[in-house]
Amino acid sequence: MKESLFFNPVLEDVFVMFSASHLVSIIILVASMIVLYTMKRRIRNNRLLKNSVRFTIIAALVLPEIMLNAWYVTVEAWDIRYTLPLELCSITLILSAIMLFNRSYLLYQIVYFAGMGGAAQAIFTPNLFYSFPHFRFFHFFIVHMAIILAVLYMTWIEQYRPTFKSIGIAMIFLNAALVVVGGLDHWLEANYMFLRHKPDTASVMDYLGPYPIYLIALEFFVAVTFMLMYVPFMLRRRSRAVDRRAGHADAQRIQWLAVADRVARRRRHVE
Repeated sequence: MKESLFFNPVLEDVFVMFSASHLVSIIILVASMIVLYTMKRRIRNNRLLKNSVRFTIIAALVLPEIMLNAWYVTVEAWDIRYTLPLELCSITLILSAIMLFNRSYLLYQIVYFAGMGGAAQAIFTPNLFYSFPHFRFFHFFIVHMAIILAVLYMTWIEQYRPTFKSIGIAMIFLNAALVVVGGLDHWLEANYMFLRHKPDTASVMDYLGPYPIYLIALEFFVAVTFMLMYVPFMLRRRSRAVDRRAGHADAQRIQWLAVADRVARRRRHVE
């Protein structure tokens, strides 16, 4: 009976934003991030542990997605207009798995901005109808958490870092995806990536005006968000540059003091 309720396609309890199950999911994500960060050196220096963490995140990305498509087919809910992996998080989910498997820096630059930003928004404002403990609830939060953890793994464990140029790469990727997915939306009469109308659930788009104004506003919102996501790395680079300059100045000062000391000794010796 529990199994049938777990996979039941009939919507019985509607998901409520910031309900107890939603807040617990957010807490689990934050706890996972803390654990990954505090153990980063231990993971980085232990090859077996490092690979275990990497492939666990890959499994958390791939297996729920396979189960989701199997569920669509089983309950006869698969529909080309709704179930293709053409949502932004579905696209970045695939890219995240490939990124982890190949340790691709190019994909890291895209997923850091487009993937983590989109997944974080999805976690806090889910476009979800099935509530806990339905399969769709678990699928939704597991894969979105895994996208965020995949990026943090590459940042903290593999020590990859985005550059200012990475923002441009991510924006180019997003706009290329908009063109392709937008064309498919028009052809299929679908609404992937919410390019034809806003989601039915609450989201940032609610504050960006009507169609098609919200698409233009979203472009600026995303660009600003990406820049804010880059700020910690920019500040870190500047801090290191200042430290290097200070270290270089200290080295020069010590060198000059050593020279002055040698000159003074010679003068005393002559006297």
